Amino acid sequence: MNNLLLRAITGAIFAIAVLGSILWGPYAQAIVFSGFMVLGLLEFYNLFREHTIVQVSREIGVFIGLFIFILLVGYSLAWLPIISVLIIFPLFFTLILAELWRKKEHPLINISVLVFGIIYVVLPFWLTIDLNLRETENNFMPLVIGMYLLIWTNDTFAYISGKYFGKTKLFERISPKKTWEGTIGGILVTLIVGYVFGAFVNQGNELFWIVSAAFIAPCAIFGDLLESLFKRSLKIKDSGSILPGHGGILDRFDAALFAIPFFYCWAMMYEYF
Repeated sequence: MNNLLLRAITGAIFAIAVLGSILWGPYAQAIVFSGFMVLGLLEFYNLFREHTIVQVSREIGVFIGLFIFILLVGYSLAWLPIISVLIIFPLFFTLILAELWRKKEHPLINISVLVFGIIYVVLPFWLTIDLNLRETENNFMPLVIGMYLLIWTNDTFAYISGKYFGKTKLFERISPKKTWEGTIGGILVTLIVGYVFGAFVNQGNELFWIVSAAFIAPCAIFGDLLESLFKRSLKIKDSGSILPGHGGILDRFDAALFAIPFFYCWAMMYEYF
């Protein structure tokens, strides 16, 4: 019960920070999500701290990742011209050059992990900020809010369905506790919540939110499985310990990091067509 209460309190504070910053406005969201991004990037590189083969420079990865994030957010906020984004390309090659002086045994693996960390963590956090800035004045509720509500709905009801009805393992090699019953239950409830959100909150957009729910739920599952794969291969339980009862930032954003790029593309295409 004490652990359940701790998880509930931590989860509530986390949700308030995420949703509150988005509702407050793009500047508040940029500040809060910058903090999440830096912590998430630190956690990602710390996953390999004790690894015998992968030996990445956490400082270089976080510095360049933050630099790229600032450039992207600055462009989204119209502080920087689009040409400034071109600096990102030489920054990636700076990561490669750094390996010349580090004298590690597996430079290609180190470079791959450094670059993947930026793609996996930095880009999704930026996309949520950029999407929020593209909102029209006619939208009562930001699209990003709906996206997170669907992701969390899927996580919650997949857990509940799996706990009470789960029998058939989904992907036992990677995540032994996940079941097909839990997965299907989470998807079904997410579809219902998507329809309700489109009908009563973001009115007149039922089709958009039903389709969103139809791929957000599977993407959230894949994101969860992906991080489970990382942790299982590295023989660790949690990505960090900053969130009592939940683990680390990546443990809380694992589903979102995979779902965000898909939702962003879908939202842009829906608006365009």
